Amino acid sequence: MLHIGIVACSTEGAALCYRTISLEGAAVLGKHDHPEVSLHSHSLAEYMKRIDAGDWAGVAELMLSSADKLAKGGADFLICPDNTIHQAFDLVEHRASRPWLHIAREVAAEAKRRKFSRLAVLGTRYLMEGPVYPQALKAAGIEHRIPKAEQRQRINEIIFDELVNGQFLPRSLAYYVEVIRSLKDEGCDAVVLGCTEIPLLVMPESSPLPTLDSTRLLARAAVRKAVEG
Repeated sequence: MLHIGIVACSTEGAALCYRTISLEGAAVLGKHDHPEVSLHSHSLAEYMKRIDAGDWAGVAELMLSSADKLAKGGADFLICPDNTIHQAFDLVEHRASRPWLHIAREVAAEAKRRKFSRLAVLGTRYLMEGPVYPQALKAAGIEHRIPKAEQRQRINEIIFDELVNGQFLPRSLAYYVEVIRSLKDEGCDAVVLGCTEIPLLVMPESSPLPTLDSTRLLARAAVRKAVEG
């Protein structure tokens, strides 16, 4: 089996990804079994300094630093359970010594498999307003919608003030559900949980739309790749 390297950014999202790899591995391989996994993380603060400055080249350097450490530790391929910093992916993919899976491409592939045609995209403000999902979904022939500006701001605040700190509050869930419902009214037939912590707040049973859990979809894709070799 191949050795999975996790380029982590935020703690909660990376932890969910690692946990999912362990659980999915056991489901495929047998009790307590999963592929070998290594994880490296620079602090979220270091990433945020660069993201807030629009310094995506700087974000790429942090990702490559982690990638290099993971490759030296034996990782055969890499994943990053953080949607926002995939905005630097094009600056990283061809410079790393190991291949990568792309989180938005895995989400788009699952959306296409399930025959969704218009996706609501939730995530950080940088993610919702950035190119990561528009590019991946357009390539798959899928439309998308994002929340209104004031909704994007509130969603972003909840992510950075609560979710990345392990706080999952009922009032925030109610707000997310309200936003998802408004996007359903715009004709969306599924919602991308495009911040890797959102699946810890918005469960499938609480969402007005079917959910595409970017964290778990990436983790499952990594298990498949590791097992298939």
